Amino acid sequence: MSAPVFLADGGALGALGPGDVYVLDGAEGRHAGVVQRRGPGERLDVVDGAGTRLRCVVDAVEDGEVRLRVDEVVVEPPPGVVLTLVQALAKGDRDELAVEAAVEVGVDAVVPWQADRSVVVWRGQRAAKSRAKWVATVRSAVKQARRACLPPVAEPVTSRQLAVRVRDVVADGGAVVVLHEDATTALADVTLPAPSSAAPATSATPALLVVVGPEGGISDAEVAALEEAGAVTARLGPHVLRTSTAGPVAVALLSERLGRWA
Repeated sequence: MSAPVFLADGGALGALGPGDVYVLDGAEGRHAGVVQRRGPGERLDVVDGAGTRLRCVVDAVEDGEVRLRVDEVVVEPPPGVVLTLVQALAKGDRDELAVEAAVEVGVDAVVPWQADRSVVVWRGQRAAKSRAKWVATVRSAVKQARRACLPPVAEPVTSRQLAVRVRDVVADGGAVVVLHEDATTALADVTLPAPSSAAPATSATPALLVVVGPEGGISDAEVAALEEAGAVTARLGPHVLRTSTAGPVAVALLSERLGRWA
């Protein structure tokens, strides 16, 4: 069974090596030592959210701090294509469910989208509070999936702002896929950007955005604006999926095509 993962808060792990000592403290230390009651001899991983993982053994637990002995340091390579979920705000917890599952299957970044037909509206204090819930959801999903990278949650964008971002992504060699039930192109047939390892050395890491609409769907005006900016529409399959399901399914299929699950 894989070791549980805990997130290091504000500390670079790359300077550590086998035999070094790392003290897991703060909320993560209390969770490991007090809530989960991890004890000497147990194995656990500490990650920095940027791809560095410490494989450790617990030496001692005291006052909510866990003293760890580092056995191995693993640095995961950055993705060749940055896979981003643009998730429309949805009522209930459907948008959070989408984000949670997408992170578990490997998405690299998340963008909240205030779509025209979103029932939920993020404004003022509610926007900050709601985004904070998404951030907490991402952290929990990263630990559940034993990931070493913590996907960032962007500030929410409007449809106009999303179109600008789409134009920039496409101009930089990336691609944007808008999931739409009326699309004639299957997701499996969409042309994906070449990974940075296969691109010229001067090229930045390309982005691949997957855009998922709210419960009421993406408006015709939004589809037109996104396509004009360079996005392509695609369908997942013969069935219409909920907004909480479409994104994670698309991320999983695209991850397979990008060779991440090979």
